[in-house]
Amino acid sequence: MKNKICFLAVFMMILSLFTGCGGSSSDSGGSSDGNDVAYYAYNSEPILNWDPSVEFSNGVIVLNNVYETLLRFNPTTKKYDYVLATSYKKSSDGLVWTFKLRKGVKFHDGTTMTADAVKYSIERTQKKEVGASYIWAPVKEIKAIDDYTVQFTLNYAAPLDMIASCPYAAFIISPKVKDKPDNWLEQGNEDGTGPYKLSSNKMGDEVVLSKFNDYWKGWNGKHFSKAVIKKTSETSSRRQMVEKGDADITNNLPAEDVKALKSSQNVKVDIEPSFTNLVAFFNTKKAPLDNEKVREALTYAFPYENAVKYAAGGLAKQSTGVIPVGMWGHGDSLTKYSLNLDKAKSLLKEAGINEGQLKLSLTYMSGDESEKKTAELYKSELSKIGVNLEVRAMPWESQWQQAKGTDIQSRQDILMMYWWPDISSPYSWAYNLFHSEKNPLYNLAYYSNSQYDQLVDDGYKMSSTNIEEAENKFIDAQKILLKDNPAVFIYDKEDAWITNSSLGGFKANSAYPLVVFFYDCYRK
Repeated sequence: MKNKICFLAVFMMILSLFTGCGGSSSDSGGSSDGNDVAYYAYNSEPILNWDPSVEFSNGVIVLNNVYETLLRFNPTTKKYDYVLATSYKKSSDGLVWTFKLRKGVKFHDGTTMTADAVKYSIERTQKKEVGASYIWAPVKEIKAIDDYTVQFTLNYAAPLDMIASCPYAAFIISPKVKDKPDNWLEQGNEDGTGPYKLSSNKMGDEVVLSKFNDYWKGWNGKHFSKAVIKKTSETSSRRQMVEKGDADITNNLPAEDVKALKSSQNVKVDIEPSFTNLVAFFNTKKAPLDNEKVREALTYAFPYENAVKYAAGGLAKQSTGVIPVGMWGHGDSLTKYSLNLDKAKSLLKEAGINEGQLKLSLTYMSGDESEKKTAELYKSELSKIGVNLEVRAMPWESQWQQAKGTDIQSRQDILMMYWWPDISSPYSWAYNLFHSEKNPLYNLAYYSNSQYDQLVDDGYKMSSTNIEEAENKFIDAQKILLKDNPAVFIYDKEDAWITNSSLGGFKANSAYPLVVFFYDCYRK
C-alpha cells in the first residue's frame, strides 16, 4: 500500500500537469490547489476508447463529464431533464420526434452547437455500427429544420427520449472532428460541450480533466476546476484514501468496509438503488458447456443465498431473470433457482460426466472483492460434487479481450461480470447480453435462440406504444433464458458510495452508473 507521503508526491506531480497539458491557459482553469480538485478513486481502467461513438464500457464515467446529450434522465422525478435540448415533442403515432436546441452552447474547439452538429453526431454513431450504436436503429432520417431545430423520423415507434438520454452513444460531438484523422479521437482527444476538457490521459490508469471556461452553464457558485479519475484496484487503498481525504469518492468496497465506514466521522456512506446486476456467463460453444444439462447442473450448484449475504454483504437481492428489480420487465414470478447439490450431481450424471471429471475456469475482474468472494463460494460448492473450478482474477480489459477471442477453446469457461444499462429499458440487458450476434461484444455466453431474439425485438418496438405488452414480451424472453441456462443470474446489487465528508453536491443516478458529475460537486 502506498503511504501518504508517496501519495502526496504523486498528487503534486499530477497537479503540475494541469498547467502543462490541455491547450491554452484560458481553458486550463487557472491555478488550483487541492480544494479545487476532485479525486475519484476508481477500481478499474477509467476509459478504454476515447471515441464517444465507440466506447461502451468504463468510459461512461469520463465521457459524461466531457460530452453531453440532448436529455438526461432524472431518477427523482422519473422524467427527462433538458441538457442540450430545451424541449421536444412527438407525433401521435410516435414516428416523428422534434427537438428544440439550446442556444449559445460552445464546443471545446470554440464553435457553436447547432442542429447540424446533432445530425452529424448521431449519423456518425450510426455509421460506426459498434458499441451502443444499436440504440439508434429505429431512426430512419435526421433533418436539421433550422439552426436550433432537429427532427427525427423513425422506422417504427420507439422511445426516442430514452435513447437521447443514453449514457453511451448519444453524445453530441463537434462536426470539426470530421476534418481530423480517422483515429484522432481514439488517440486520446475529445471535442464535446461538457463542463470539462481533457487535460491529460494515461490509458488504463488515469484521466485528468480541467474546466471548460466557456461552458454554457457558467462557473458561478461552487464547482471543481479540476477532476482526477485514477485506477486504484486495491480496496484497502481506496478506503484509506477517502478516509484521509486523499480521494473524495469511491465505490465497490467490500461490505465489511462499508459497514465499518458508516461509523466514521470522516466519510459519508450512501446506499443507492442500482440497475447493476452480477451475471456468470457459460461458454455455450465449448464442450461440455454446450450441453444444457451441464449448464443446468452448474446453475443448481450456485450458492445464491451466501453470495448475497457474504459476498455482497447484504447489499443485493438474488436475481430473478436477467432484468434487475426496479426495472420494468423484471419478473418476480420467474423461476428462481436455489442451491441444490443433489440435483446438480444428478444432472451431471445424466450428462455422462463422472465425479472428478469436470474441470472449468472462471474469470472475474481483479480489484472487485464481491466478485472474488462470489467466485470462491462457487468454487467451494462445486468441489462438493467433484467439479474442479479454477478461479482467475484479471483486469477487465484483458478479461474482455480473452472472451472475444476468435479461438473458442481459448476463451474462458465461465465469465463473471456486472452489467449496467445503456438505455433504461429491459432491452439493454436482453439485447446486449443474449441476443444473437456474429462477433461477440457482450453476449459472452455466445448464446443464440431465434425465438428469444424475436421476443426481445418485438418488446423493444412495442415499448413506446404498449408498455404492458412490451413487458410481457421481455418476461417471456427471460423464461427461455431460464430454461436454456446460458448464464447464472446471481444478484441485483445496490451501490455503496463512499465520499469524504468535505465533498458536497454528489448525487448518484442509477441511469448513469458509476458516474460522478463533477460539475455538480464542490468542496464544503
